[in-house]
Amino acid sequence: MFVVFQGASSLTLDAKGRLSVPTRHRDVLNALAAGLLTITKHPHGCLMIFPRPEWDLFRGRISALPMSAQWWKRIFLGNAMDVEIDGTGRILISPELRQGAGISKDTVLLGMGNHFELWDKASYEALEAKAMQEQMPDVFKDFSF
Repeated sequence: MFVVFQGASSLTLDAKGRLSVPTRHRDVLNALAAGLLTITKHPHGCLMIFPRPEWDLFRGRISALPMSAQWWKRIFLGNAMDVEIDGTGRILISPELRQGAGISKDTVLLGMGNHFELWDKASYEALEAKAMQEQMPDVFKDFSF
């Protein structure tokens, strides 16, 4: 099954750090990965959330990196946490991962194709506004909208 996750959702973590997975994604994640997900750090200051089959592919690519990338292996693999969508459609974001991404309560969940990014809402909005003010990268030079 090939699935592309897309779209943004504004979500609020509960007092225990649980996130309600939007229904439109929950059904697909349950079918695709039996509700099993892996969460890890992203170098841009957010978290990446992978359905387990996609995480297995990503982990394999990271594991194959040379010794010169050892610190990035530690960042991606050493911080990875396996979670399961509970009976009410929530996942627990560990305190360590929340702290690492500066996430306390209000978040933005972005569908990024084969995985999700989870951002602190204020941080994401500030970085997005900054990006919108900058020149587009050269890769978009010949791109038609």
